[in-house]
Amino acid sequence: MGNPLDAADLRSRVQECVDAELASQSAVLAEVGPDTEQLLAAVRALLSGGKRLRAAFLYWGYRAAGQPDSPGLIRLATAMEFFQAAALIHDDVMDDSDTRRGLPAAHRALAARHNDEDWSGDADRFGVAGAILAGNLCLNWTEELFSTSGLPAEHLARGRAVFDRMRTQLMGGQFLDVVESARSWDGLTTAERVERASRVIRYKSAKYTIEHPLLIGATAGGASEPDLVALSRYGLDLGHAFQLRDDLLGVFGDPAATGKPAGDDLREGKRTVLIAHTLEGADERGRAVIDAGLGRPDLDAQGVEEMREVIVSSGAVDAVEAEIAGLADAARLALKSTGNLAGEALDVLDALIDFSTARSA
Repeated sequence: MGNPLDAADLRSRVQECVDAELASQSAVLAEVGPDTEQLLAAVRALLSGGKRLRAAFLYWGYRAAGQPDSPGLIRLATAMEFFQAAALIHDDVMDDSDTRRGLPAAHRALAARHNDEDWSGDADRFGVAGAILAGNLCLNWTEELFSTSGLPAEHLARGRAVFDRMRTQLMGGQFLDVVESARSWDGLTTAERVERASRVIRYKSAKYTIEHPLLIGATAGGASEPDLVALSRYGLDLGHAFQLRDDLLGVFGDPAATGKPAGDDLREGKRTVLIAHTLEGADERGRAVIDAGLGRPDLDAQGVEEMREVIVSSGAVDAVEAEIAGLADAARLALKSTGNLAGEALDVLDALIDFSTARSA
């Protein structure tokens, strides 16, 4: 199989649905006035790219339950992309990020517009306000896409509880990440640090990236309870592995591929599983380098490289790579334990394991 995200021509069909939805919402906002186009522009720029991973898991969860392809299913899958857009826009505000997918983050783009127009007031405050509203619009449109997808009402009713749980738990997970960024790790064991970082992964990333979209689709499609349990295990293990890979890319990734500056996670002070293992394996000097650099917004390229050297020499990269491999294997075993799911969908879900954990993802 080639890129599993291109199976069923999914990415291009989701993009068509994204574009159609934005055109429809543009007409709704036009009544408010032309200034609202700035909010749409921020969302449009973000949704012009992306892997469409969450849409794929919802789509193939529904198909795995034996349900057919349809425009309604594409519309339901597209709801996941608007939900992710809301999360990313708000996340960039909370992290004070400059870029997303190689473009200025929404709050930065809106602040730049304020400066270009020479408006009064603080440009950064304007940008943050606009980004919050743009993210809120995406949350509204997520609900609209779900409820008006066109799938049978009984299918949507089956998937509604997971859909609602996803939206609530992600907000809790986002706040958990904020709390953990402020809470000291001093005096904690490595196991305690890993547990706290892993809890953030579970509720900020693993569930809304893979488990919940997959279960929305499979539950709506009528999958059996044993198969839903197995898909949940698959989604949580693979979602955890996906975020561990993302954490590695946040430190070592190529900016051309990640769309964010090299070492941005270090500047933001993210207390990840990778950092927990680094603090355990590093010597006194190495721990001092990590403590001095982690969370420094002005950390330069040399500082990033020094921290990278400590992370590698501590054995943390090898430890995280081993955990990713183990979680991928566990996800594959969970998928194989299902008993009544459609073969084509299982093949794609299996291929998505390697894709989601690839070193250049």
